[in-house]
Amino acid sequence: MNAAAAPLLMVAYQCGPGLGSVSQIGWQWFSGMAKRRPATLVTHVRNRAAIEAAPPLPTQASIIYIDTEWFAGPLYQMAKRLFPRSEHAVFMLSQLDWFLFDALALRQLKKLMRTQAAGQAGQAWQLLHLVTPVTVSAPTRLHRLGLPLVRGPLNCGLPMPAGFETVLKDDAMGLSRLRLFPRLLEALWGSLRNSRTLLVATAATRAALPAGLQARAIKMLENGVDPQCFTAEPQGQSERSERSERSERPDASGPLRVCFVGRLVAVKALPLLLQAMARLRTAGTVVELEVVGDGPMRAPWQAEAEALGIKAQVKWRGAQAAAEVAAAMRRCQVFCLPSVRESGGAVLLEAMACARPVIGMNFGGPAEIVDAEVGWRVAMGDAAQAVTGLMAALKEAHASPQLAQAKGERGRQRVLTQHSWAAKLDTAESLYRSILNEQTVSHPQLACETRP
Repeated sequence: MNAAAAPLLMVAYQCGPGLGSVSQIGWQWFSGMAKRRPATLVTHVRNRAAIEAAPPLPTQASIIYIDTEWFAGPLYQMAKRLFPRSEHAVFMLSQLDWFLFDALALRQLKKLMRTQAAGQAGQAWQLLHLVTPVTVSAPTRLHRLGLPLVRGPLNCGLPMPAGFETVLKDDAMGLSRLRLFPRLLEALWGSLRNSRTLLVATAATRAALPAGLQARAIKMLENGVDPQCFTAEPQGQSERSERSERSERPDASGPLRVCFVGRLVAVKALPLLLQAMARLRTAGTVVELEVVGDGPMRAPWQAEAEALGIKAQVKWRGAQAAAEVAAAMRRCQVFCLPSVRESGGAVLLEAMACARPVIGMNFGGPAEIVDAEVGWRVAMGDAAQAVTGLMAALKEAHASPQLAQAKGERGRQRVLTQHSWAAKLDTAESLYRSILNEQTVSHPQLACETRP
């Protein structure tokens, strides 16, 4: 069997369309790769309804569901009761289910591999790719299957930003100490050192790896963009009509239309943007903000907008499907993500795909996505400096609309060439072939079995 057709075993604990950012990553990886080669997905049973509601997969795709809901469900409900305003804390506690999932998946996959070896099942898997979770704090024992293992893209290791203790007070970051437990398991199991390749999204993630393993790391952002959904042109008659009713020519005389997309949780730090808007309004620059997303901080942040005197300038849209998110991005002139602890930044890439300039903080994932070519990167020594930086970026975008438009056009070209899902899967295919060819050379018996 040649490397291009070698069956792939993909594990994605979080996986499914419309189930959240990490689950969407898992789904894009599997659904995309299943069109290219025989692929088997191992995922949690809670994802089944969303997967089965999606368009049919190719016939060469198969799915194995692992059921730990008897443990995961009560664990999640307890975490929600303990930390109603902190998704970070809920995630940290709920992640304990991963270890049970991993154990059950290992046991079931070992049985299936024995039936494959006996010729009682389909083609034997040649490669294992563990896509989600995207953190090194989820060690695995799946390398014990004996398949070459690819991990990632991982996105973790981001430190706490100094100077934002007040902003993050509602996110229970102290629970990060719980990561000591998975670190001990990692040392015991050695899942990282037994991985053939480690895909890492950021410099912080690479630095979080043991020093001896950093040479195995390959840079790859965990997020990708569907360029058919996130386009520069309006989609559908209603959106085209809305655009025709207002001038699309860059204009520095009217309000600056800004969009934010994300969960309304403390780390997203939307009040920094609200404060910048209020101060600009006092100085004579009007900014209109469209907020797409929901979460536990919505009510407090709506109250803050009212207290700042900018209630009429902010529209709260709530959570929206991908098509509506893209439409909101196209309605704006500038996209702003004021998050102060953002490991990734998928919404920045999506806004760039819509040809919109982007504003992000000079920390974490946004610092590696945003530069002067495509937008404005805001320094954030503390909250006051961040607000000042946001004001400067918004003011320049309003005063120089042609500059902003040019940044947006360059951003779209960058996404199309580097960050589409097709480009990401092409890179992964090259990696798979390299690993499988290495296996063929290193294992003469395997070479006989895989020869075309």
